[in-house]
Amino acid sequence: MRAASSLPQPRPAVLEAPSELAGPGLRTFFNIAKRWGLDTAQEQVLLGSPARSTFFRWKRGEIGVVSHDLIERLSYLLGIYKALQILLPVAERADAWPGRPNSAPVFNGQTPLQRMLGGQVADLYAVRQYLDAERGG
Repeated sequence: MRAASSLPQPRPAVLEAPSELAGPGLRTFFNIAKRWGLDTAQEQVLLGSPARSTFFRWKRGEIGVVSHDLIERLSYLLGIYKALQILLPVAERADAWPGRPNSAPVFNGQTPLQRMLGGQVADLYAVRQYLDAERGG
């Protein structure tokens, strides 16, 4: 029988990550958002709808400790951007893709951006998974 101290401990409801992980990812995200022509409301949804004050602190580079949810979202968003650069090596085409209607079943005629703006991490995952499949990965 294992001692009580060796049993797995429950994970906190909100895991936190240091700014060393989030800072570069957020800076990159805001650059991507400019290229994609996103507005503030769209940026906020993609980042998990943080409080407005938190969002603008992030935009100023004041990161602090963030949730793992944000890190996961950034990972998907940066992966989506990278996949587009590989699939569509002309920057203008890659940057326009999220805003163009798509007939693939995952988008159902909507734009990939509309799918990503569903607000759930699963929406970002679906777009990333679609692009990875298109790349053959």
